[in-house]
Parts: sequence; structure tokens; C-alpha cells
Amino acid sequence: LLYRNGLVPPHIAAGVNLNLPVVGSILRRGGAFFLRRSFKANALYSAVFSEYVTQLVRQGVALEYFIEGGRSRTGRLLPPRAGMLAMTVRAFLRERSRPVLFQPVYIGYEKLIEGKSYLGELSGQPKQKESMVGLMRSLSILRHRYGRVVVNFGEPIRLDDVLDQHAPHWRQESTGEHDRPVWFSDAVDDLAHRVLEHINGAADVNPVALLALVILGTPKHAIGESDLIAHLRIFQELLAEQPFDPRVTRTTMTPAEIISYGEAMGWIRRLKHPIGDVLSAEGDQGVLLSYYRNNVMHVFAAVSWVACCLINTRRLSRQGLSRLGRMVYPFLKTELFLPWTAEQFSERIDGAVHFLAERGLINVDADGGWISRPADGGDAFFGLRVLAHSLLQTFQRYYVVIAVLGKNGPGVLSSGELETLCHLTAQRMALLHEVSGPE
Repeated sequence: LLYRNGLVPPHIAAGVNLNLPVVGSILRRGGAFFLRRSFKANALYSAVFSEYVTQLVRQGVALEYFIEGGRSRTGRLLPPRAGMLAMTVRAFLRERSRPVLFQPVYIGYEKLIEGKSYLGELSGQPKQKESMVGLMRSLSILRHRYGRVVVNFGEPIRLDDVLDQHAPHWRQESTGEHDRPVWFSDAVDDLAHRVLEHINGAADVNPVALLALVILGTPKHAIGESDLIAHLRIFQELLAEQPFDPRVTRTTMTPAEIISYGEAMGWIRRLKHPIGDVLSAEGDQGVLLSYYRNNVMHVFAAVSWVACCLINTRRLSRQGLSRLGRMVYPFLKTELFLPWTAEQFSERIDGAVHFLAERGLINVDADGGWISRPADGGDAFFGLRVLAHSLLQTFQRYYVVIAVLGKNGPGVLSSGELETLCHLTAQRMALLHEVSGPE
């Protein structure tokens, strides 16, 4: 894309694991510079690398780095690792010769080359190290079909604006090589989360992601063709009427075209039946599809939250719905990197209620103060369940943590022990209740 648009490639921060014989030199000539995964216990390496970044910033060289510090195996954004970000901010404070702008970039796939290895790693297998032998073996992938890749640019972030919010007098302060102002860490953390929020704000809702949202919301990852068309249409209407962000893009395919495309890509299989064909994601395909659902689940967070509230509660007041939303929103905001305040999320909930009520998926009483779910077992209830499913696993994770803490009592577990017990509990839940759920 850079070449096609006549742009100079940036200097790209790459993990030292990619510095393979022959390949490493080619990547370096293409703009890569290699860094270790951790700088701990090596002050000299950290100082030299920091000075290198400072020189690049001083010369106005464009830098590219991956703020998550590694590839997400689940499709959700990972918590930011802000080391490179902090070096860039510190370099700017030392030089201040020209403004710095951060350009968030979203990259969306319809089929991952390394999907099966991600599945193995989620199931506990160790990550395979990069090697020349592995590279040669992987050349066969060129014969396979992996669909389209979409690259979207998020809202740019000016570093000056972030610093103005955290330290209005930062221009009058002198910052030396080893200085660390009291506001520095908060500013870097805020910047890191803004970058991830703006990446999510430029998401692409492709046909595979829409298929995943519906198929994974069914008990056996199978659904009748007419029902699948109806649910795909609901998600598309939601994107049009309740847009997440102006920069979010979406497929222009019709529901029927999406189904045909999913079959051609091998994501779903058609089972012929006299009463009506059934489309299903069999075996590991369902687990692999969760990656693409997770890519875009934040886009539908508000409507999924409303649906979740009514899955196990027959009737709920609008006031209670808003109160619960405000209570859980800090957790959702942190995990899904949502851009709204609590008040704005409450407004999104109101919009979601209106959308669902218009389509008969929920009932609103005459004075608008109470909402209720439709009768169990009907099409409307099934549709509500499909909309809720993308957030259900998130709340299951929260519940696992709370249940483990409640069982063991306060002051008993270290954070590491809590993680281990939660991991074991989640594994057991997946074995007992999911078709296959390593995530």
C-alpha cells in the first residue's frame, strides 16, 4: 500500500526472533530494526536503544511499531506494552524540534495464515520458533485462498494535545536524558489506550466477521439458511443505524452473498435438507471463527449488553438497565478499548433498546419505563440470544474471577495463583459446556 501510494516505508520495530539468516538482512534493508522482547537487567542495551530512537525522532523519520507487543491469539486487542511509546515521548521531550503525530492503523483479515497455530497455542501448545526451515515449509500457503486484507487508518493523535492535557506547562519544563516528570507515566498510559481505542474505531466488519457473530451464537454452530440471512441482516442494519464510529467500514455484500462467500472460503458447510438447508461451522472452524468475531465484538458492545441483560431476566426497568450498564462499563471499556464515557455508553444503551424494540426482539411497555424479553423458544428470543453471545464469554471470564475469589476468601491468593486457578476453572468449563473453547 505504501508503494502503491508513493510513500516512503517507515523504520519498523521488529522482534529479534525475526532476525533470521538471509531473511534478517532483507528485512533490515526494507526498514526493519530489531529489538529484544525485554530490556530488563540490561541498562546499557536500554540506553543505546533509547538513543537510537531519539536520533530517529530528531531526524523526522517515520516509525512503525506494534503497541500490543505481540500477536493477539484471540482477535481482541491486547493490553498495550508502552515501552516504544515511552521512548518516543521521551525523545520528543528532549528534542522538540518538530511535532509528533501517532497514526493508528487497523488491519483486518478474512482468513489467517497462522490460524491453526494460534488454536494450538490457545490450547496450551508452545509457540514454534521462527526458522528458515519453517519459512521454506510455509511456501505452500501461496496456493491457498486467504481472502482480502483491509487496512484502515484511525483518527490521528497529536502528542502535543495529549501532553497539554496532562501537563499544561510541559513546554516550559526542561527534560534531560534521564528525567521522568511525575506526569510522564500517566500521559504515556493515556496515549497507549487512545491509540488502541482509535484502532478499534477504524475496524472493518467483513463478511467472515458477520458470519462468525451469527454462527457462534447458535448452540451447535449450525443454523438454517433463512434464519442466517435474517440475523445477518439485523447486524447490517445495526451497523447502518447505530454506527460505532464514522471510520468503521463494512462489507457491501448482501446476506445471501455473504453466505456464498463463506462457503467458497471454506468457513461454513452446507448440509442439504428437504425442509431447508443448514449452514454449519464444523470442528475447529467454529473456534477459528471466534478470532474474527472478536475483531469486531466491540462494535456491537451496547446492543450485546442489552441482550445479555434479558437472556436470564424476563423483565427489567430502563433505569435498572442503565445503572447496571454504568457499573460494568469500566470493565468493558478496559477490555474492549471502548471510546465512550459512562454517560455516553448509557446513551448507546438507549439507542440499542430502541433498535431492538423496533424489530420486535424486545418489548417496551407503554410508558417506556420497562423492557422485557419475548416468549422463550420463539424466533425473537433466538435472535436476542445470538446478539448476546459475543459478550457472554467476557462476562463468564469476570464471573470465573469473582467465583474463585469468593471461594478462597480475602488475603489468601497471590495474583499468580489467582490466574492459575481461573485458567484451570475456565478449562473445565470449556470441557463441560462448549463444543470447543480454548479461548
